[in-house]
Amino acid sequence: MCVGLSSKVVRISDGTAVVDAGGAKRSVSSELLENLEPGDYVMVHAGIAIAKITDEDDSETDQLMEELL
Repeated sequence: MCVGLSSKVVRISDGTAVVDAGGAKRSVSSELLENLEPGDYVMVHAGIAIAKITDEDDSETDQLMEELL
C-alpha cells in the first residue's frame, strides 16, 4: 500500500520545494508540477510532490489520519 502525505509548500527553488507536513519541514522534488507557489498544498509520495490539492483536501486528509492513528 502506498501512502501520500498532504503538505503545504513553504518555498520553491530549482525544482525543489520545502514543504511543511504537520510541523515537519522537508525538501521534496517539485519537478512534476507546474505553477507551484508557496502556500499551495500538495500530495507528497516518496519525496516527490505528485499532485496539487486544495486546503479542504488537506484538512480532510489530516482528519482521516487522526482517526486512523
